[in-house]
Amino acid sequence: MKKAVVVLLMAIVPVFGFSQSIFDKYEDMDNVGSVIVNKGMIDLFSKVGALSDDKEAQEFMEVAKGLQGVKVFITEDKQVAADMSGTVQKYLKSSKLEELMRVKDKDVNVKFYIKNGKKKDHVSELLMFVSGMNNLDVDVNGRKFETVLVSLTGDIDLNKIGSITDKMDLPKDLNKAKGK
Repeated sequence: MKKAVVVLLMAIVPVFGFSQSIFDKYEDMDNVGSVIVNKGMIDLFSKVGALSDDKEAQEFMEVAKGLQGVKVFITEDKQVAADMSGTVQKYLKSSKLEELMRVKDKDVNVKFYIKNGKKKDHVSELLMFVSGMNNLDVDVNGRKFETVLVSLTGDIDLNKIGSITDKMDLPKDLNKAKGK
């Protein structure tokens, strides 16, 4: 009986937050830059930000409180970029993400996808995929990036993200991301 309980627990535990993302394979690739921020660091930022008197910093921390994780993958390698694109397409087919919006400017494509949350105007996942950037005049430490993949998970309030993007100097089309 004890063995059956242990086996059952071992089978169930990964479902409750210990599973890996389909995108984790990019973390260890040499041709991919990555930033992974887990819940512990997000909580630490939220505590530090709560001490600030800056209203914008506090608004940002309100958004951050609901986050469980942030993953950013960047590559300039065309083969890796093609693999990322294929992985995103595969993920979109197997997940419950829906397209929120897309922006195309010359060769650059920006696509936002969301998974609805428990409340109206809340999402449990926000995925952004940017491709075709290598022709831009954006140079970061001598690198011209081709593709960027960003995944935010948790309880994300689109209204709060919208109020933050309104204050940023972003193209007007991107400010539409605050509402569906």
